[in-house]
Amino acid sequence: MENNRRVVVTGVGLISPVGIGTEETWSALLAGESGIAPIQLFDASGYACRFAGEVKGFEPERYIDRKDVKKTGRFIQFALAAAELAMAQSGLSITAGNAERVGVHVGSGIGAFEVIEREHRKLMEKGPHKVSPFFITATIANLAAGQISIRYGASGPNITCATACTTGAHDIGEAWHVIRRGDADVMICGGSEAAVTPLSVAGFSSMRALSTRNDNPAKASRPWDMNRDGFVVGEGAGILILEELEHAKARRATILAELVGYAANSDAFHTNAPPEDGRGVRRVMELALESANLRPDDIQYLNAHATSTPLGDLAEARAITAVFGKVKDFRVSSTKSMTGHLLGGAGSLEAGIIVCALQDQIAPPTTNIDDLDEECTLPLVRDKGMSLPIEYAMTNSYGFGGTNASLIFRKW
Repeated sequence: MENNRRVVVTGVGLISPVGIGTEETWSALLAGESGIAPIQLFDASGYACRFAGEVKGFEPERYIDRKDVKKTGRFIQFALAAAELAMAQSGLSITAGNAERVGVHVGSGIGAFEVIEREHRKLMEKGPHKVSPFFITATIANLAAGQISIRYGASGPNITCATACTTGAHDIGEAWHVIRRGDADVMICGGSEAAVTPLSVAGFSSMRALSTRNDNPAKASRPWDMNRDGFVVGEGAGILILEELEHAKARRATILAELVGYAANSDAFHTNAPPEDGRGVRRVMELALESANLRPDDIQYLNAHATSTPLGDLAEARAITAVFGKVKDFRVSSTKSMTGHLLGGAGSLEAGIIVCALQDQIAPPTTNIDDLDEECTLPLVRDKGMSLPIEYAMTNSYGFGGTNASLIFRKW
């Protein structure tokens, strides 16, 4: 049985297609700037979708010793960079005296796609003796958490969720449970993904999941627009430092927000499509509200999952309307319109965005809505950030396999 230990946020680190760093990311989102552009990481000229949300100008050597870069997949590099930013903001010092009370809960949807592709090519072309000895540890999904734990000496619970596009939200929510039940006082948590690779983009394209708006990539991710035609693959990481309230107060940490609610459930319906009425999504939001002992009219802002897919956006819009349709002074947006969809990193990036929104009392916008789908009528923030009194904010994440999560944060 969990006790009533309260959990606060003392650090946020964001690495995204619109900025390297939390402040850069946040300011770009408020201005409605797009991070989506033609792919530079590989030659995509023969692809149906030739654009993505890449992290531009990322230099892993700024965060990792040069000799170790080749030993880590890009998703691990993003996670280490975001963790460094979050740890610096938190001011947390991990010592022999508190190391066992600090854990890591960081995940990835797939791990190092680019390393898998590279080493498989070596295997096929040059034989097994050419496969890197670092292949496994550079690739597997829990090595972002492992590398963070090793770097900081955090010897508490070390766990990874790999729940597709819900990964980042699940890792934060489950870290919340770890602290609430007393298994740790601090958790470094979130998700990271680096899936802008030939095989990944080809696979999503074959599913017809991706936008093919190659003539105007910056306008391709268009949640709730009548002419949306699929999502845009993004990459990056979001890491939060969660901390038990009294622990944070005792070390005089700056508290950024409080995490007050979390729920996870499943559609139990289809591998890659939601039920049309969005019932699983509706229910996970209701469960999150119950976990926080809140009503729908307590929430002022929702950062939706809305990825710009025809079916997914409609199902979520119906779910949001079912839960919040009668609430006044409530606003919704999808920042994926600017970042693209970070897959396993999406939920934690958007959780970090929620913390920024609560601090500045500004709701970030949805961009690229030229012709709103009449079946997706929501109280949207559009084009630029909107000043808004926000006491509580929610963020949603959903993934293949029907897995869902909602997180609720409170202004501190």
